[in-house]
Amino acid sequence: MLKRILILWLALVIPAAADPIPDEFVEIREIIPDAVMDIRYVTEHNFLGTPVDGYHAAKCYLTEEAAAALAGVQADLNPFGFSIKIYDCYRPQRAVDHFVRWAKEVEDTATRTEFYPTLDKRNLFRDGYVAEKSSHSRGSTVDLTIVPVPVPDQPEFILGQTGQKECYLPADQRFADNSIDMGTGFDCFHKRSHPENPNLDPSQRINRLLLKTLMEKHGFQYYDKEWWHFTLKNEPFPDTYFDFVVK
Repeated sequence: MLKRILILWLALVIPAAADPIPDEFVEIREIIPDAVMDIRYVTEHNFLGTPVDGYHAAKCYLTEEAAAALAGVQADLNPFGFSIKIYDCYRPQRAVDHFVRWAKEVEDTATRTEFYPTLDKRNLFRDGYVAEKSSHSRGSTVDLTIVPVPVPDQPEFILGQTGQKECYLPADQRFADNSIDMGTGFDCFHKRSHPENPNLDPSQRINRLLLKTLMEKHGFQYYDKEWWHFTLKNEPFPDTYFDFVVK
């Protein structure tokens, strides 16, 4: 009996070993050393307002196929003085589970002003902004934008100290992201984030078209609610949802 109690106690206090990073995945800077990184889920500057489960480092893991395709996008941008900037890549299933738990805590609205200013949090599942599975967990989806080179400075975000601004406001009024103007901030749960929203300035539509065209040229397809979200069409793990940590 004492032995069984000891085993149960050890199971509770010693965390399970993390799944190893599969051999078919690479960290993006192994393939694109000059990629600009702004991995939001390892920080508190995201719609949860806290570092997300499974993100232990500001790194981007992708399948080898997706990383090679993304290198083609970077190669097309470089001669013109631009670079990709990455917000998120592979996402552990435990991070998606964290999203789901947060969405069910409807009283927690600390980040509403910036990320979902026009939505009732109770409708995030219904409206498709949060789900129990994500293509990111399959390893061939990336959230990204385009930045000029040299890369402009970006202010630090501190929850509770940095004044939140609605993510759909003009670029000079919302959080000062250092990307070219795509019409909204990242992870903006708003109709202006839909890639083909016609109610944008011509320059914003052109910027989105540039990103979309380059990503499609190299084998990605876009998501119709998020201008920043692209998945490799011929992804190697279309039915596998991984859960190794980003470290």
